[in-house]
Amino acid sequence: MGHERVTISIKEMCLGVQILFVAFGALVIVPLLTGLDPNVALFTAGIGTLIFQLITRMKVPIFLASSFAFIPAISYGVAAWGIPSTLCGLAAAGLFYVVLSFVIRFSGVGLINRLFPPVVVGPVICAIGLSLAPAAVNMALGIAGGVQIVPVETALLISGFSLLTTLVVFTFTKGWLRLIPILCGIAAGYALSAALGIVNYSGIVKAAWFAVPAFTLPEWNLEAILFIVPVAIAPAIEHFGDILAIGSVTGKNYLEDPGVHRTMLGDGIATFVASFIGGPPNTTYSEVTGAVALTKQFNPLIMTAAAVFAICFAFVGKIGAALHSIPIPVMGGVMILLFGLIASLGINQLVRNHVDLTTQKNAVIASIVLITAIGGLFIPFGEFKLAGIGLAAIIGVVLNLVIPEPQGVAAE
Repeated sequence: MGHERVTISIKEMCLGVQILFVAFGALVIVPLLTGLDPNVALFTAGIGTLIFQLITRMKVPIFLASSFAFIPAISYGVAAWGIPSTLCGLAAAGLFYVVLSFVIRFSGVGLINRLFPPVVVGPVICAIGLSLAPAAVNMALGIAGGVQIVPVETALLISGFSLLTTLVVFTFTKGWLRLIPILCGIAAGYALSAALGIVNYSGIVKAAWFAVPAFTLPEWNLEAILFIVPVAIAPAIEHFGDILAIGSVTGKNYLEDPGVHRTMLGDGIATFVASFIGGPPNTTYSEVTGAVALTKQFNPLIMTAAAVFAICFAFVGKIGAALHSIPIPVMGGVMILLFGLIASLGINQLVRNHVDLTTQKNAVIASIVLITAIGGLFIPFGEFKLAGIGLAAIIGVVLNLVIPEPQGVAAE
C-alpha cells in the first residue's frame, strides 16, 4: 500500500507540472503587461489555488490565476497611482467577490443574474478586449511608452511570427499543444528574437537562482477602489461559466456541491490575499479546464501539486529575469490574438444568450456601455473619478434596472 501511495503521488506531481505548464503562458502575461512582478504572480497563483481548495473542501479541480479582464484597470492604475495604490483597488475587488458569495448564499444566483445580465456583461467584456487593442498594436510595432524600442521592420517580423505560430497552434494542433498556444507563440517569437540579436541576456546572467519575490503591500487609495471594483463584475460572471464548464467535464454539479457561493468565496479570499502581497487577482482559470478534459484526471490533488510547483518556481530568480527579457514585439504578436479573443467572448455572451439588440432597451445598454468604456468617459468626485470600463459596467447595471422591458417581452 505504501508503494502504491508513492506511485500515485509521483503521478499527481507529474500531472501538476503539466497543469502549470498549460497555465504558465497566460499566467505570467498579466504581470508582464501591467508592471507587476511575475515571480509574485506565480507565488500568489499557488497560494490562491491552495486557499480556493481549502474553502471548497478539495472538491473542484481548478487552478487560479488572473483574468485578462483586469489588464486595462491594472495598467491604468499602475501608471496613474503606482503599484501599491493599484493593489488597494485589487484587494477591494477581492472583498467584492466575498460580498457576492454571501449574496449568492442567502439570495441565490437569480439576483446576480438580474443585476448582471448578458446584455450588460457581454458589452463590458467586449470593451475590455477592444480597449486593449492600441496597446497590442504598439507592442507589435516595437513601441513602448511612445518610444520606438525595436525598428518597425524587425518588430513586425517578430510579432508576425509570434502571431502566426500562436494561430497555427490554436487552430490546427491537437492534444497538449492546443492547450498552450500562447506559450508556443512566445517561445517561437523569443527564438527568432534571439536569432536576430535583440534579446538582452544581462538580466538573466545577473539574477540569482534563489531570490525572494518582490512582495509589495497595498496603499490606501479610494480612487483606485472606485475605478477597479466595477471591473471585477465581468470576471465574476465568467466565474459561473468556468464552474459549469469544469462540472460538465467531470460530470459533477459544483454549483450544488461545494456550492457556487463557496467557489466565489474562494476567488474572493484568494484575490484579496494575492493583492495584499503584490500579485494580480486570482480567479478560476478556464485554460486548465481543457487540460482536465484532455487527461481525464479529475483529482483535485493534481491542482495542489501545480500550486506547490508554482510557489517553488516563484523563488527562482532567473525565471523572472528570463520573462522580463522577452522583447516587446513577441508579446505584441500574441496579444493581438488574445485581446481580440476577449472581445469576441463578449460578443459570444450576447449570441449564446440570444440577446436581441433590435429591442430599444438592449440596443441602448450595449451602445452606451461600449462608448463609455472605450471612449474613457469619467465622472469626477472631488479629487477622485469613476472612469472607463468600471463606469461603463455601473451604467449598464443601472440602465438595465431602470429601463422597462419592451411590451410583450418578459423581464429576465
